[in-house]
Amino acid sequence: MKALNRIIEQAQSAPARIALSEGDDARVLEAAVRATREGIARIILVGDRNRSTALAAEHGLPLDGIEFHDPADAPNQAALARTLFELRSKKGMTAEQAETAARDPLVCANLLVRTGYADGTVSGAVRTTADVVRNAIQVIGVNPSFKLVSSFFLMMLCEPFHTLKGGLIFSDCGLVVDPNATELSEIAMAAADSARNLLMEEPRVAMLSFSTSGSARHAAVDKVVEASRLVKTQRPGLAIDEDVQLDAAIVAEIANRKLPASQVKGKANVLIFPNLEAGNIGYKLAERVGGAVAIGPLLQGLAKPANDLSRGCSAEDVFHVIAVTVVQALTAKSAAAA
Repeated sequence: MKALNRIIEQAQSAPARIALSEGDDARVLEAAVRATREGIARIILVGDRNRSTALAAEHGLPLDGIEFHDPADAPNQAALARTLFELRSKKGMTAEQAETAARDPLVCANLLVRTGYADGTVSGAVRTTADVVRNAIQVIGVNPSFKLVSSFFLMMLCEPFHTLKGGLIFSDCGLVVDPNATELSEIAMAAADSARNLLMEEPRVAMLSFSTSGSARHAAVDKVVEASRLVKTQRPGLAIDEDVQLDAAIVAEIANRKLPASQVKGKANVLIFPNLEAGNIGYKLAERVGGAVAIGPLLQGLAKPANDLSRGCSAEDVFHVIAVTVVQALTAKSAAAA
């Protein structure tokens, strides 16, 4: 998996501080130990220290080099609670409520990112996507360049039987149910950035539809075309095909026949699905029938990195998401310094 190897190598070049809020889960602990051993991240386990250390001992996992932030006794916990109160007081949160909420490991991990003590966070092995995303938006906030937080999967096609090789970005497959044209354009631009940062390639974006270049007329096609044109206005240098069927997006010979004026030329590395239904089905087909490795759901459009996990994830999945989060954090730092 060359793309994934490049992500891991980049993370190793400048390991960032990643807060994990589910240190009472063996998969998360195993991934934390591996991330520390392989030098891709400096891990902060957020939560009950005694539960994590007992679970680690039970599974024979050494926690050397891993930092703990236990909300019960962390010296900066009161400052984190004050930060949360300042963020949420206009929504009716009291100081006492903020103090209680800040002790929740998920909230606390996001506060560590918000205040700069951590560079990113990974959750969702235990907590629901709704919990993870809501807390990330409320505490970390949305990137000023975007109005929308969306999700993507990093899909790896590296097996000998794959005719299409390498990494692809699939978006949005996990969050925005039925985006309008403006929202779909935001998803496409965020996904293009994700491709540039994680695949380390120039993005080639296909706006997927059941139509190719106006071959069908329908409001659903109109939405995709409008979204594409909004992207072209804001990102004039971006290679993007308007309404395009999947085969023309990823097979050069078909693109030549169906869409001779294509900018992507059947070599898309970013697939934008018109709605969540299509995206969710698409990534699961690629994973379960096509044998692709799906890493995610990952979040894009936040001010700082926070990523979700599937509750069915393996320790290896958690490790890979930690690596992605480190690279996202490095990119965010570079952008802030520019």
